[in-house]
Order: sequence, then C-alpha cells, then structure tokens
Amino acid sequence: MAIERIYNVPLRREWLKVPKYKRAKKAIFALKRFLSRHMKSQDVLIGKRLNEFIWQSGIRAPPHHVKINVVKEDDGKVYAELFGFKYEKAVEIKEEKEGKTEKKEETKEEKLEKKTEEAKKEKSVKGAEKEKKLDKLEKAEEKVAKKLEHKKGKEKNPREEKVGRLESPNR
Repeated sequence: MAIERIYNVPLRREWLKVPKYKRAKKAIFALKRFLSRHMKSQDVLIGKRLNEFIWQSGIRAPPHHVKINVVKEDDGKVYAELFGFKYEKAVEIKEEKEGKTEKKEETKEEKLEKKTEEAKKEKSVKGAEKEKKLDKLEKAEEKVAKKLEHKKGKEKNPREEKVGRLESPNR
C-alpha cells in the first residue's frame, strides 16, 4: 500500500544560506532533506518536471517554495513530482537499450560501407586533381623551355647590358 501526500515545501530559508551561484543545488538538497524527514525514508527520487521547475530560472533564482505530490512505495522509495503530475518510472528504458544495441551494430556495418564508398569517390577525385596539377606543371615547364630557347637565339638584350654595367659613362 502506497502513501500519497501533498506538500508545500519552503526552500527559501535554505538557499539563502549559500552564495547565489549555488542556490538551485541547495534547493534540491533541501527538498530531499525535507522529504526524507517527513516520509521517513532516505531513498528519495525527484521527478523530471519538479527538477525542471526548480532549475527553470537558473542556478541563481530557484523558487521560494514548491507544491509537490509525494508517493511512498512499500519498498521504502519516495517519489516526488510537481503538483498535478505523476512520477514516471524509467522501466522501459532497459528494453529500448537492448533494441538499440542491435540497431547500432547494423548502423556500424552501414557506416563502414558508406566510408568505403566515400573513400573510393575521394580517390577518383584526388586522381583527377593530380592529373590537373601535372598538366599545369607540364605547361609551366614548356613555357620555361620556350623562354630559354628564345634567350639562346638572341645574343644579348640591350636592356640587360645597360643594367649590367656598373661603370659610369664619364670615366
């Protein structure tokens, strides 16, 4: 037989004792302490909505008081949730995890296949890029070879002679 109660828990007295950056943490601790005293059990679990309500304004501004539904099971566990909501137990999560592990193995195989396909595509793209680079290098070498042939054909450029002289014409 479960015991159900509704409490309006005062939190302000407790969180005023700590610095601003620790207030919501202290409010949670005060709530658990209040419930352990009133429900006479050390095993206190806080519901998702209640936790979100306390933290909704951030760590520096928790609520001054909170109205909650509390249920004490026969095994001694105390479940607390925001007034108007029921505490949801996390029993189904284990079953889902087993199913997810199988799915993960399938996705790993699929990921490996995708990676190999991507690697093949990258190799083909890289090969095309290398060919383009080689073409550019060949063109540059041809230009340099043409310039060298052009220079060999000419004796000397008159500009080069003027720049090359260090002697002044007055000497």
